[in-house]
Amino acid sequence: MKKLALGILFIATAAMADDAAIVAALDTKYQAAVKANDAAEMDRILADDFILVTGRGKSYTKADLLASARNKDVVYEHQEDTNQTVHVWGDTAVITALLWIKGTQGGTPFERKLWFSDTYVRRAGGWRYVFGQASLPLP
Repeated sequence: MKKLALGILFIATAAMADDAAIVAALDTKYQAAVKANDAAEMDRILADDFILVTGRGKSYTKADLLASARNKDVVYEHQEDTNQTVHVWGDTAVITALLWIKGTQGGTPFERKLWFSDTYVRRAGGWRYVFGQASLPLP
């Protein structure tokens, strides 16, 4: 019985590690799509009911982000994250990372670092990015 329990634990742990790797890669792909203003790739990753809440309390929908990418409202020089951690609980995964963004918005240059949390949920079509929350810019 003990051997069976250990085997099941190993399988569950391996599946969670696989899910964590899949979601980490998907989030990295999403960050690259944002940097490139690739609305088609963003559309594939974002859930239709996606919401982003910024540190200033403003919220954005999937439609808002796709329109911004199509219009190239922001041109990124850098859109890179570090310190990425992934936690998986069944069909839900949360990624936290430190994001460094630099570019121009409306012709005005900007550069900042902030923490974010991205929540992914496994749905019939695979993992989808459903909720994002960003901190205020770091000092």
